[in-house]
Amino acid sequence: MSKEKKVLLEVNNLKQHFPIEEGIIFKKKVGAIRAVDGIDFTVYEGETLGLVGESGCGKSTTVRAISQLHKPTAGEVKFQGMDLVKATTDEMLKARMDMQMIFQDPYASLNPRMTVGSIISEPMRIYKQRGMLNMTSEEISDRAQQLMEKVGLSKHYINRYPHEFSGGQRQRIGIARALALNPKIILADEPVSALDVSIQSQIINLLMDLQDELNLTFIFIAHDLSVIEHISSRVAVMYLGIIAEIAPSSSLYKKPMHPYTKALLSAVPIPDPEVERKRKRIVLEGDVPSPDKERHGCYFCERCPHVMDKCKNNIPKLKEVAEDHKVACFLYD
Repeated sequence: MSKEKKVLLEVNNLKQHFPIEEGIIFKKKVGAIRAVDGIDFTVYEGETLGLVGESGCGKSTTVRAISQLHKPTAGEVKFQGMDLVKATTDEMLKARMDMQMIFQDPYASLNPRMTVGSIISEPMRIYKQRGMLNMTSEEISDRAQQLMEKVGLSKHYINRYPHEFSGGQRQRIGIARALALNPKIILADEPVSALDVSIQSQIINLLMDLQDELNLTFIFIAHDLSVIEHISSRVAVMYLGIIAEIAPSSSLYKKPMHPYTKALLSAVPIPDPEVERKRKRIVLEGDVPSPDKERHGCYFCERCPHVMDKCKNNIPKLKEVAEDHKVACFLYD
């Protein structure tokens, strides 16, 4: 990433609440699941922002709200200066040319009735039909073959169906489809979690090579903290729908500041028996609280080993405590 960092995506106070309803015919709202509860972050051109956290913390909902697959409850999603939350259908269609997704499950995200060539060509054909892409059918077919070879698949497989490919090959097809419209940013929702470990490294290396070649920007979700360390420029740690800490990858892994981040990193195995034996594990007590309650104190206070009185009645703001390193914790006041 260059020194002159250009903002590509800006998220302000993003909230995604899902209603809890009672009744079959006359439904009544009785509460809400606060999947994402007011987050702020910026993504710069050419970088990879990693999103980590426990299952259910709001990572996938965040990228779906950014792409408007879910309509956010509140907040702004400014992409290339335009607020996608307020965008018209036509504006959103245009924005989606520059913003694509890679989904978690390569078995579920590809249409089993379509050939690989049709799957990769589909985005180009849709935009051609709408008059937003000036390509002939022959050019679309040629580009689909080029994309197959770019992601490491033979173009001779273009008339095969998804069931004829392995999991890693299917994810490569998903990546080729995401690249079809020359996007600027790709939202990767745990793209390697359903794959074998040996295949995971191949897909991650492919994404990194494509990023260098095509100047792509990524938001990359993963459970595996070692995967995030390898691929990310910066890392945002999510807990219960909020961002607890965000920092450059090297800074976060060398000196985590939030108690939750410290606990997460203490659970990552180190391939050195001597270091592993001396290392102190941080075991968090209790379970993640239910996301259906409005909170008036720190979201982490029920499990935090350093909890103070003010943590229970005040919500800490995400603030910069070191260069480009922000933490939501009263320990750094």
